[in-house]
Amino acid sequence: MYTKLFYTLLLASVFVSCKSKTAFNYNEKIVAMEKSLEPEIAIVESKLEKFAGNMQFDSVAVISANMEKSVQKRIDEINETPAPKAKEGDSFKKAVLAYFTFIKDVYTASKNIGLAKTQEERVEMATKLNELVADKQEALNDLQTAQKKYADANGFKVQ
Repeated sequence: MYTKLFYTLLLASVFVSCKSKTAFNYNEKIVAMEKSLEPEIAIVESKLEKFAGNMQFDSVAVISANMEKSVQKRIDEINETPAPKAKEGDSFKKAVLAYFTFIKDVYTASKNIGLAKTQEERVEMATKLNELVADKQEALNDLQTAQKKYADANGFKVQ
């Protein structure tokens, strides 16, 4: 009898461990995707500053559109990857998608500044971009909160 109980508990712990590992691996994949954007963002931001300062709005539109596509590829990959069957998996995936969509929206707004036909339209688009950028910390906090909840629910720590 104790042997059956032991094996049942062992099997249950292996199952929980596998789910935790799957949850952890999904988190690491998302972190890697976000980190892979950092060098691109740094380069693009530097170029955007230069082009906008020189009133080269066609260049602003082109590099913003390229970055928009780059972020969209990651969104597509996240959409194609099912959330792990772990606690809070769907909520975490939803938060990740919201965050990456926020990043994409920033570059869409930047692209729209470059595509604006008049100075008034450009100012209007710049105001929208500034509003988005003002929400950056909130978007990041939402992602981090969801990530922590996901990690806590699945027994691993977020670094």
